[in-house]
Amino acid sequence: MRVWVRVTAIRRKTLCLWLLLLGFTLVTLALSDLFNNRRPEHSHQKPGPPRRPLQRIPNAPDLEVIVDSRDPALELGVDLAPLKSLQEDQLLFVLSTQGTNNLPRKKGSYKVLLPGANKDSRAPAPLTHDKVEKVAQLQLEAMEGDVGFSAVHKYGFNEVVSERISLHRRLPEARHPGCLGEQYSESLPSASVVICFHDEAWSTLLRTVHSVLDTAPKQHLQEVLLVDDLSQHGHMKSVLSEYVSHLEGVRLIRSNKRLGVGGCRTLGAARAAGEVLVFMDSHCECQKGWLEPLLERVAQDRTRVVSPIMDVIDWQTFQYNATQWPARGVFDWRLDFYWESYPQLQDKDPDSAVRPVQSPVLGGGVVAVDRHFFQSVGAYDPGMLLWAVEQIELSIRVWSCGGTMEVVPCSRVAHLDRQHLPYSFPDQEQLQRNKIRIADTWMDAYRKIFYRRDTLAHFIRQSESPNITERLRLKKSLGCRDFHWYLTTVYPQLYVPQDRPTLSGELYNVGTGSCADYYPRRPGPQGGSMNAAPCSGTGSQHCDLNSEFEVRWGPMGALCMDASGERVILSPCPAHRPTTSRLQWKFIKLSGQLVHQQSQLCLEVAKEGSLTQSSPRDVNTHTKTGALLLRPCTHHPRQQWHFEQLVAPKGA
Repeated sequence: MRVWVRVTAIRRKTLCLWLLLLGFTLVTLALSDLFNNRRPEHSHQKPGPPRRPLQRIPNAPDLEVIVDSRDPALELGVDLAPLKSLQEDQLLFVLSTQGTNNLPRKKGSYKVLLPGANKDSRAPAPLTHDKVEKVAQLQLEAMEGDVGFSAVHKYGFNEVVSERISLHRRLPEARHPGCLGEQYSESLPSASVVICFHDEAWSTLLRTVHSVLDTAPKQHLQEVLLVDDLSQHGHMKSVLSEYVSHLEGVRLIRSNKRLGVGGCRTLGAARAAGEVLVFMDSHCECQKGWLEPLLERVAQDRTRVVSPIMDVIDWQTFQYNATQWPARGVFDWRLDFYWESYPQLQDKDPDSAVRPVQSPVLGGGVVAVDRHFFQSVGAYDPGMLLWAVEQIELSIRVWSCGGTMEVVPCSRVAHLDRQHLPYSFPDQEQLQRNKIRIADTWMDAYRKIFYRRDTLAHFIRQSESPNITERLRLKKSLGCRDFHWYLTTVYPQLYVPQDRPTLSGELYNVGTGSCADYYPRRPGPQGGSMNAAPCSGTGSQHCDLNSEFEVRWGPMGALCMDASGERVILSPCPAHRPTTSRLQWKFIKLSGQLVHQQSQLCLEVAKEGSLTQSSPRDVNTHTKTGALLLRPCTHHPRQQWHFEQLVAPKGA
């Protein structure tokens, strides 16, 4: 009995000793953490640039305040009275119930996370390199196992290369020397940079944010507003929230449903505090001095919408490539956008190297606009779903409804040229529905040209009508001009096809059952050799034999059928009349022959392997039927053609 009592006493003493040691250790760690947080060298430390996003960081904000998203204060342009008390570094989130077992909340509700309002009333400690190193390996393992895609396949660019580049890298100077001496007003309007993203890579998103912070003057930059368009990748969740909470002047908003570019930017615009909205893609890098020229142009005319020169970051090497100036944004009759070189301007105006150029359309990469004008002109069309052509709709509307659009050459921002989209692109039908909204709202009778070059859109339009009542009401209330005015005043360079019956459509060859085709290596009217290929039936092979006897090719009609030796090629059409005989053709309906006026030879599809020695390099590898050649006229079926007009839409 005495032995048992003695053993029990020894055990109690040992347990007390261990508890005492444990308590001493905890007190020491707490004091050490408090001391480190109060050290001056840590109190002002900026967030470290993690090579990989972090898996989990302690001290994340945890207080939630629920706000109904249907509150009228959340609508665009309405004073946000219920949220006025929030500070700039507080994070506004839209709820997402995915991945939780909680009961579903009220549809469209928001929650606001307040840094510093968690159980520990102290502000969160800065993101130090120690914390980064502590969890980086965990995140690296998580990233390697995420989805199982390669670095390129997952994001559409070489993520490995991106991770090796500093978040604060500086781009080489590419501005014209005349821009370096420009002086800008000290009283420029304030700017909110709105960056929408959906499952963006950590390195490119954070490099975009830091690029803005590092290059935009603080006296002009009101805030950087990140808008998360329902990202699903783990590193875009609490880790990003924690990181952003330590960046001065950066806020984060999250959507509880997929909004797409237009809806996401409109949500950001509703929350922005700056006088000028600068919409920016989430994979950009800014040149020094990029913001001031944009703000000055908007300050001089509040109805002016402006864009920098968009330079290119290579998706494989992340090499910076400066865009040759002058350039402007354009679109074709299939409503596809691209940037085109505009050398004629420099020939007419030597000072254009530093002078802004009006542009028929602006790309969506970076766009700056006065906040009140953006709201008054109708923001982005809410009927434009997901991602596609919203920049064309906005551009036509701005021009038609009293504004202007221009590219400012003294402002340069580089945009990552991805190999492919890293997320699900809107299916082809959704893309066409967005284009249909543009055609039916803004193109008036000219929409028939679009439908003849996009047959899928034509057949969708036959079975369903877009709900554009509100946009038509907006168009009327703003007193917008018609599309004829836009074509003649803003974009007179866009060729208006004649589309005459039996002389337009797919150029079909009787002998091979194929159609004349041309596959450009890049967008724009560069020209090249023509071939015969299977008929697409989509309208992409549309030809137009006009009253000038030109055979205009493609959705823009800027390329004319030409000849180089015996090879039939496409060349840029002349800007002024009359055209040369080398570009003139005559169609003989009775025999189906298409005769080249200058040579009096007929258009023929060559047999496979029958090309001359001078032309094999020009053959497009995607075709198997043969090249288009000029041959002495015969009645061979390979020289028999007719124009197949795929659709004849009403509403002309």
